[in-house]
Amino acid sequence: MKIESKFQKKKPVLSFEIYPPKRDKAIQNIDETLAILSELNPDFISVTFGAGGSHTNNQTVALAKRIKHQFGIDPLVHLTCLNSSKFEICELLEELKDADIDSILALRGDVNPEVEAKKDFRYASDLVKFIRQYGDFSISGACYPECHTESKNKVEDIAHLKEKVDSGVQHLISQLFFDNNAFYSFQEHIQIAGMQVPVEAGIMPVINKAQIEKMVTLCGASLPEKFSRIMHKYEDNREALFDAGMAYAINQIVDLLAHDVDGIHIYTMNNPIVAKRICDGIKNLI
Repeated sequence: MKIESKFQKKKPVLSFEIYPPKRDKAIQNIDETLAILSELNPDFISVTFGAGGSHTNNQTVALAKRIKHQFGIDPLVHLTCLNSSKFEICELLEELKDADIDSILALRGDVNPEVEAKKDFRYASDLVKFIRQYGDFSISGACYPECHTESKNKVEDIAHLKEKVDSGVQHLISQLFFDNNAFYSFQEHIQIAGMQVPVEAGIMPVINKAQIEKMVTLCGASLPEKFSRIMHKYEDNREALFDAGMAYAINQIVDLLAHDVDGIHIYTMNNPIVAKRICDGIKNLI
């Protein structure tokens, strides 16, 4: 079932993100992670693209096939375009068609100073238009509740997002955030801009201080005072930080559900314990 159709059947939608493991041993163990996630009955699982947008040894499609055909869960395949040619994108789209996978998260991809960008696609909206012309795919897109780090301001960011939605995006997944008020404000802005597509709130639990700081730097998420106090208080106690991070994420989700969000998208970091802990905390709410 195409991703946007799921929001017509139920609300809120629950989904997870995983990434293709890089090491052979981790690849062998991914089935254990997927088995635990499948027990939580997600509406879909998204699979990130190869690091740096590389098509070499990319395990994304292979992992998506396993999710669909072995575990019976609809996959959402991330597809980045900045370092891809039209020919490479066509190859991947054909591979997805052959695997009966019809849902794509269309992304520009991060700029890598060590890899020269190709000229076929500059923005995610270019990729969206190309996919729409190529075949009958369900197309999702990314959004930034607190503004993309490369946008001059929120007005420009919303305008770019509107262009992406007008190009054919049917569903949005937000980048991580730790302040729910920022997400609610973002919802108001996109509604005013006339974007009538479901928006999932992206939640990443705090389990590692260094990892969260890196992600915040990359995506521009702000740190509320309450969140900063948690990291400062428990930064030297790994187990306590894990428990506190889980509690913060669960409280975020409970509040989001009380505000009738379209869906919750959990960035699992390939850690099934994280996903299960959160779902145990919200199992009677979703």
